Amino acid sequence: MEAPAPSDWPRLLPEPAFRGVIKQRCEDFFVEEIPAYEPCGSGEHLFLLVEKSGHTTPYLCRMLARRLGISEFDIGIAGMKDRWAVTRQWISIPAEHGNRLADFEMEGVRILNCVPHTNKLKTGHLRGNRFRVVVRGPGEEALGDTRKRLSELAAKGVPNYYGEQRFGRDGDSLGRGLEILSGRRKPKRGRVLRLELSAVQSLIFNRTLAARIERGLFTRAIDGDIMVFEGGKKLFRCEDPAAEQPRLDRFEIHPTGPLPGPQMMQANGAAGEIESEVIESAGIDFSAFERFRKLARGGRRPLRFRLSGADIELVEGGIALSFTLPAGAYATVLLRELFEIEQHTDQG
Repeated sequence: MEAPAPSDWPRLLPEPAFRGVIKQRCEDFFVEEIPAYEPCGSGEHLFLLVEKSGHTTPYLCRMLARRLGISEFDIGIAGMKDRWAVTRQWISIPAEHGNRLADFEMEGVRILNCVPHTNKLKTGHLRGNRFRVVVRGPGEEALGDTRKRLSELAAKGVPNYYGEQRFGRDGDSLGRGLEILSGRRKPKRGRVLRLELSAVQSLIFNRTLAARIERGLFTRAIDGDIMVFEGGKKLFRCEDPAAEQPRLDRFEIHPTGPLPGPQMMQANGAAGEIESEVIESAGIDFSAFERFRKLARGGRRPLRFRLSGADIELVEGGIALSFTLPAGAYATVLLRELFEIEQHTDQG
């Protein structure tokens, strides 16, 4: 199965009136990680604030491990960052190898700061990301429409779709994941298998979110919803939608979608019916995830995220948008609600 293109997922807002190009230059797409905590200044690990462009985060970690003479597993990151962008993120290494950093040179990479800390950086150790994105093409005539759309998204929330990169190049991770779960492919071990299984989980989540939008239920609490508190992880079951709706409207709580696995809290009622339909339509036996309980434990993900700190300005050749997203949210998902987006691909 091929991964659905972004255009296949229904938007929350009407079709955009303006088209634009992103990532025409690396500097058009700037991302800065917001850490969950600051390094304390002492400990057995060294936190590096790294600025990069033209490289994926895994490639940077591979090169760093090779130059320092350590295993890639000794390196810690909070999250992945785009290749065709200027990004800043924290990366941790064992402090005992910090003296070798003086010899580390890599085109497109700068180490901006080094601070010791007590623990290794782990996936998810971030609060979110700050973005400044230049959309090439739209001019002054698009400012009013863009502001209106941002206002609507601020009031309703932004669909929390997984971006297309989650499914692998041309959807190959998704295809292999589906074959593995159906027993048609022998799984490989390690990080690749984790990515393949998470691609299937992401597909189920995106399809559930799409169904809620198509049925006009994106901003509604419905019977059996599994809710999560804003900025938290605690889940609870919605038993009285009318009572919970005001809290949802105030962004105190959010409905969640399924990431199948043995530890996933299952929805019931009307919400559970939607999720069951989605899983069945994908031809997946929910119990198949039991074989991979250590790699695909399952869980819930908010169906929307709150947009904060959004601002726009006219720049030469386009419009620049500044905004902050929570951890795990995709900038391209927000941008497609504002413009018909084309990603510049002539970067070698």
